[in-house]
Amino acid sequence: MKTRILLSCVAAAALLTGTAPAGASTAQHDLGKLRTATKSFHNVANAEQAGFGLLADQKGITCIDMPGMGGMGVHWVKGKRVGDPAEKVAKPEALVYEPLADGTLKLAAVEYVVLKADWDATHTSRPSLFGHKFNLTKAPNRFGLPDFYSLHVWAFKDNPAGRFSPWNPDVRCP
Repeated sequence: MKTRILLSCVAAAALLTGTAPAGASTAQHDLGKLRTATKSFHNVANAEQAGFGLLADQKGITCIDMPGMGGMGVHWVKGKRVGDPAEKVAKPEALVYEPLADGTLKLAAVEYVVLKADWDATHTSRPSLFGHKFNLTKAPNRFGLPDFYSLHVWAFKDNPAGRFSPWNPDVRCP
């Protein structure tokens, strides 16, 4: 109990003095850079003009969800970025749109994707952004891709499962 009170006091003092852990500050700064870099992509037509294209899995499914986990939504991918192993906060490989009840799409998240072989050729550990390591998806997978690393960032929609969770229980595919 005393430890909990002490931790609460330390947290309150940090808030009052404006002090936060360095990693949290960097992640918030990076999140701001991401939002600024992708603000025009709230409009799907702008994403298409910038070279992003609709992604379908091997069965032709475009809205990705998983019963019991939630959804990701509809992905618009810039393929040439997937082939580039340089991961940059302001240049995600995919834009993820939530399908709304009226049939429109709302930008909800981004996804960073890099092929494992390309990344591993020059690195000894998984990629990371925002202080979070990428997830590994092995082949075979629903997209027909070789092993790849990915990180979702729910920058525009709250995710009860966490900002960096692949699945959002509040996203539903029609």
